[in-house]
Amino acid sequence: MLNPVHLRTLVEVVKTGSFAEAARRLGYTSSAVSQQISAFERAVGVTLFEREAHSIRPAAAALLIADRGGELLAAFDGFEHEVKAMVQGLRGRLRIGTFPTASARVVPKALAKLQAELPGAEIRLDEAEPDDVLPLVLSGELDLALVYAYDLVPRTWPEELTVLPLLDESLLVMVPSAHQAAKNNVRLEDLKDERWIASRDGTSGATCLTRLCAAAGFAPKIAFRSNDYEVVQSLVAAGVGVALVPALGYRELPGTHAMPLRHKPLRRHVHVVHRTANTNPLLRDAVNALQEVCRNAVAGHLYQP
Repeated sequence: MLNPVHLRTLVEVVKTGSFAEAARRLGYTSSAVSQQISAFERAVGVTLFEREAHSIRPAAAALLIADRGGELLAAFDGFEHEVKAMVQGLRGRLRIGTFPTASARVVPKALAKLQAELPGAEIRLDEAEPDDVLPLVLSGELDLALVYAYDLVPRTWPEELTVLPLLDESLLVMVPSAHQAAKNNVRLEDLKDERWIASRDGTSGATCLTRLCAAAGFAPKIAFRSNDYEVVQSLVAAGVGVALVPALGYRELPGTHAMPLRHKPLRRHVHVVHRTANTNPLLRDAVNALQEVCRNAVAGHLYQP
């Protein structure tokens, strides 16, 4: 196998026409250069230089190898630079999984920060619910993911994962603006006869609503289901029902009113998770960016009652 160190030495010898001058430029002794050229000749099986008492003459093979070798060394130098940049976290690929409301409210600012700090990094984004992204993190298809857990629907995390908190967001009751409950802090019992708009059956949000209402002594009459909180809010604005939404999923919309539950504040807890064994150097920068964005959001009281 050809040695790139020997190839670099050969290119320099051809360029300078001298073992001694090549040694000076490369920081070797003349003897070391001579030994490297001899080793290169053994590797390729041909004499590369005609050696005379006070000079050398490159053979045709040496000229050809030096010409092509310069291109190879330039490519190798570029590759070496990319590897160093990747190890330092300046380049490389990062695959992120997230859920829809975080995609809209948290991830864009974090990605903008990452791209500004690491313009050479390739960042890919995939969107799904926590139950769908967690297996992808465990299998290595994703490097990290944003996930959530409701107070009334606790989760256990696989031992292979590092789980870091990002923010705690309030759960808000949304009612039409003309609803009587919009004038006061609402009690859940006051809404037992309402039609409810919930997320898809079996999701954590729907389960949280069912358990919350059960604790208040009734079963919610779920008339509509959607995992898109813009759809949920539009239905509330149209006056066809009420809903329980996390703060990340809430945007002020004419015709609606949102408020925390009286005497029973509930939270949805947002975390970032990654495999503890994952050595991707971009992980640290991504987690730091997400935590900074979420700290700023909480400081602005966006996700607290």
